[in-house]
Amino acid sequence: MDRTTLENLLKECGVTLYDTEVVTENDHRIYRVYITSDEPVTLDKCTEVTKIISPILDLEPPVSGEYFLEVSSPGIDRQLKTIDHFRHSVGDLVKLKLTDGTKLKGKILATEGNSVKLYDKGSKEEREIPFAEITKAKTYFEW
Repeated sequence: MDRTTLENLLKECGVTLYDTEVVTENDHRIYRVYITSDEPVTLDKCTEVTKIISPILDLEPPVSGEYFLEVSSPGIDRQLKTIDHFRHSVGDLVKLKLTDGTKLKGKILATEGNSVKLYDKGSKEEREIPFAEITKAKTYFEW
């Protein structure tokens, strides 16, 4: 199943596709589907989505061979891979790694075009960082 078809199917379930990944854990291949919603993503919602997409994925498998399907929210500590991920994470704390090797921690203030506005906790200044210069980004929670 292609990404657009999956996105449309999830939209009909009342959720949005955040990301997918294929991982191997304990010699089992897992196809993970991360979903978001305007409402909190509950276990019941994940179960509902699983029941809807599982039979379709049986007909159009996302990977070859045996796999397990997992549907969940991306969680508090989630990777930000697209500019849309940053747009939906305004106000969250984030750890960034840039193309020049610089590592930053800060709060996402906004996105403008293809740039991310960040309050840099190290320099205590606002910075505008082009999305193309971000090699790795992950939100985190401070207790």
